[in-house]
Amino acid sequence: MSYVAENALIVQSDRSILLEVHAPTAQKAREAIAPFAELIKSPEHIHTYRITPLSVWNARAAGMLVELMIAALRKYAKYDIPESVAQEIELLGTRYGLTVIERIDAENPDLQLRIADRPLTELLVRDERVKPLLGKRISDLCFQVDAGNRGVLKQALLAVGYPAEDLAGYVEGAELAIALRDRTLGSDLPFNLRAYQKEAVEAFYQGGEVRGGSGTIVLPCGAGKTIVGMIAMSLVQQKTLILTSSLTSVRQWRREILDKTSLTEDAIAEYSSNSKKTGSVTLSTYQMLSYRSTKDDEFPHFELFNAQSWGLIIYDEVHLLPAPIFRITADLQARRRLGLTATLIREDGKEGDVFTLIGPKRYDVPWRELEGQGFIATANCTEIRVAQNEAEKMEYALAPRRSQFRIAAENPGKLDVVQSLLQKEAGHRILIIGEFLEQLDAIARITDLPLITGKTKQAERDRLYEAFRHKEIPGLILSRVGNFAVDLPDADVLIQVSGKYGSRQEEAQRLGRILRPKSDGHTANFYTLVSLQTCEEDFARHRQLFLTEQGYSYTIEVQGDG
Repeated sequence: MSYVAENALIVQSDRSILLEVHAPTAQKAREAIAPFAELIKSPEHIHTYRITPLSVWNARAAGMLVELMIAALRKYAKYDIPESVAQEIELLGTRYGLTVIERIDAENPDLQLRIADRPLTELLVRDERVKPLLGKRISDLCFQVDAGNRGVLKQALLAVGYPAEDLAGYVEGAELAIALRDRTLGSDLPFNLRAYQKEAVEAFYQGGEVRGGSGTIVLPCGAGKTIVGMIAMSLVQQKTLILTSSLTSVRQWRREILDKTSLTEDAIAEYSSNSKKTGSVTLSTYQMLSYRSTKDDEFPHFELFNAQSWGLIIYDEVHLLPAPIFRITADLQARRRLGLTATLIREDGKEGDVFTLIGPKRYDVPWRELEGQGFIATANCTEIRVAQNEAEKMEYALAPRRSQFRIAAENPGKLDVVQSLLQKEAGHRILIIGEFLEQLDAIARITDLPLITGKTKQAERDRLYEAFRHKEIPGLILSRVGNFAVDLPDADVLIQVSGKYGSRQEEAQRLGRILRPKSDGHTANFYTLVSLQTCEEDFARHRQLFLTEQGYSYTIEVQGDG
């Protein structure tokens, strides 16, 4: 077996890849495998990647050849790579594109599914998931497909293991004249596009060709995903529907569009409980669109998807996309679709639906890479384990299992830790965030900081956020509403007093609240309070996996006698 000391990769037969961070070729090796291998964890010295069907198919959808994937492993591996890994990459990679969805001709509204060979055709014809979606057989290898089945057919083919290449193109939406106010494009206004933002949109748009126009861009919180969306709008130049996670985020998008594009107030409409307007650019929330009176009712606001001739639909925080929006998105395959997210982790495991219905991952950049370039803040992560007193330990021990997590999460000892952290971090811009309202109410009483929950009216939320931005208040206490799209760029300390079980997705969003780059370059601090010797420790370990995946190290402090 050959051995190359300076190489960074150890490729293992279970399709995992170990990358030695300090090896001379580490950076080049990382860049070579990132398009087709999924980062699992990235602590200080050894990073772990895994090759999965979806990671290979994402790379193939982006145009990467199978031979280049295998060549990258061979070039940077310390030892000979297992031939089974090369064979698996080849088998998976060659599956992408064996089925192609395309137009029959310009005059026919229906599409066709073209299959690579007769054996695969017969296999798919007999599959119970695919067969109902196929129409008239046009030839030995082609079937007519109802255009309305474009999305569900792609889901079915992915489930079978033969993901379709969708070359059917898009309908043209109504025109939207929009230009960026960008110094790098010749404007004298104070706004610079960053190289990675332009690269991300170029990977999505691909010059307007049919292979572009749908897909997901993964960038850290604070890296300017909203700007990426606006660049896409300026390339497409068609009416745009923007869906996001909250009304606060809707208002943030509106501010950014008015500040950084040529659009005026009258071009931007808000579709919400307060206003059912549509315009050249329309902003709405997932909650609004997926609302219905009872679980058996129709979704009355789905009419928004047909209210205008949309040329582009932007799904902000696409990892939060609820099941009803997935269902309607399956019918929207003729519209250009852009997903934006800080993490493709979905707690429901529907990453495959994002791949098929929104589009493959087109661009991804590691959090620590942008941190090193100064585009997001450096962060220290600290877990503080807080002991319970004897009575609380007994209450926890005797409680039903389903109640133990909440008892641990609401440990009263955490209140003292919060107060000590507020003293330690005095003068900084502090967010306190948690899951349980009674706990947050108690913290609000002892700290005199304002509390924002789901029941706080939007006008009051906006007032408090604005007061925080203008340094009129030193901190805020946030319920789960603080997880998403809260634009508080000066926040540099976050104290997490409780969370949603072991959600890595939530950990990503909460850390992101303090990652906007600081004007003086100082480090942000992320504290997580966890009850000692309880199930909360177990859930915290799972949440911390996200931090290690992104390359963050964290320290553990123990308070109390345990």
